[in-house]
Amino acid sequence: MPPSLTSFTDDARIAFDTLTDRATGLVNPTLRLGVTGLSRAGKTVFISSLVHNLLNAGRLPLFEPVRSGRVSAIRLEPQPDDAIPRFQYEDHIQALVRERIWPDSTRAISELRITLDYQSASGWNRMFSPGRLSIDIVDYPGEWLLDLPLLAQDYKTFSDNAVTLAGGGVRAELAREWLGLCASIDMEGPADEMTARRLSESFATYLKACKSDERSLSTLPPGRFLLPGELDGSPALTFAPMPNVAETRPEKGSLRAMMERRFEAYKSVVVKPFFREHFARLDRQIVLIDALQAVNRGPEAVQDLERALSDVLACFRPGTNSFLSSLLGRRIDKVLVAATKADHLHHESHDRLQAITRRLVDRAIHRIGMTGAGIDVMALASVRATREATVREDGHLLPVITGTPMAGERIGDEIFDGIKKTAIFPGDLPDSPELFFREIDKVDEKTDLPDLNIVRFRPPAVEENTGGIALSVPHIRLDRAMQFLFGDRLA
Repeated sequence: MPPSLTSFTDDARIAFDTLTDRATGLVNPTLRLGVTGLSRAGKTVFISSLVHNLLNAGRLPLFEPVRSGRVSAIRLEPQPDDAIPRFQYEDHIQALVRERIWPDSTRAISELRITLDYQSASGWNRMFSPGRLSIDIVDYPGEWLLDLPLLAQDYKTFSDNAVTLAGGGVRAELAREWLGLCASIDMEGPADEMTARRLSESFATYLKACKSDERSLSTLPPGRFLLPGELDGSPALTFAPMPNVAETRPEKGSLRAMMERRFEAYKSVVVKPFFREHFARLDRQIVLIDALQAVNRGPEAVQDLERALSDVLACFRPGTNSFLSSLLGRRIDKVLVAATKADHLHHESHDRLQAITRRLVDRAIHRIGMTGAGIDVMALASVRATREATVREDGHLLPVITGTPMAGERIGDEIFDGIKKTAIFPGDLPDSPELFFREIDKVDEKTDLPDLNIVRFRPPAVEENTGGIALSVPHIRLDRAMQFLFGDRLA
């Protein structure tokens, strides 16, 4: 039976925070929207584009409150949590629009409040509602979300899971040095700081190799081994999973006792505060994924992404089927899983990318049950960096995308300079996503997998007038995401 996830004190604090938030919401209706994503998914770009399109009258035909003209004013306001860094929207949008570079990725938590004044579509609601909604956007690294399942694990379970995962596919080679080091060390021997340090550094190196663009794997807890921040070098990060951990209580002063104590410290110092202070206060959540990158790397990366999403989505299911059910003082009632970078494909493949995303979450949806959080999937591009065109080749019209590839991107023998605009045939995704979910040893990469040309593009040029930015950032289906995530709160 897994250990208790929280103490009575944790539960009381979560309940108190929930009551405080709800009391504040009676005066100023507020929705807390969590935005996270797995590696390279574009969380910062998503938030920047969402806010920019709202503030600058972007093209949002599927966002009903704006389309119908019921929203009268939209503005940024000071965030309510003074201890959380502000999401630096202005800096990020300048990088996107004026410098045409992608902003830095999320490395810590941040927050931004945007408030909408609106007229309710219901006469009854207009009598009792102030016609104002504040959306507190909470941005946090996806690696932190992948840590939440650790709350239900003891050190042995954590170690067994990590070692089992490291024994298959490409991970086996990447984990060779770490597992070799483990084999040379006596866990029951005396604790030694330098030995613990070598183990943690070797395990972190393995996780970083899994995350690299060449591998694009997604199931990589503990998250702070990849983003240590201010905890770099602390005892709470100086541990590692070990093979064949005994079920008996470790001898006091042994290396195993040190590893177990530090694993518990990691949960207490890192995971629980994040859950209690941030995650447990969310109302809605979007999880961004780079499914296209995984598809480009093949079935092993796709199936690892499926595993990560299954762990992630289990966190959102309040009720008897979730190990987090006892912790949730409020309900995350809508979760959107969005595959980003749809603009890297011709629109003919957008629905296929969405089908792959749906298949990625099917197992998790079955596991948590449809009576839990409402879950939807879609393919989108927070910022559309390409346009579509056709070219004639050998008498046939070929659908292509045009844009400015980033400097250093390569297709075949051509290396792009970051300045020249070009047309690229990205290839087509298969009609059925099942190809990527077969047993890996039954897939012939040369004949079965699609031939895709996936390159990274610079942000598009956005016209400005003498007073500043005149046009909103182009996107694909961002308005549909808005409608799902908070359109009902503006009804």
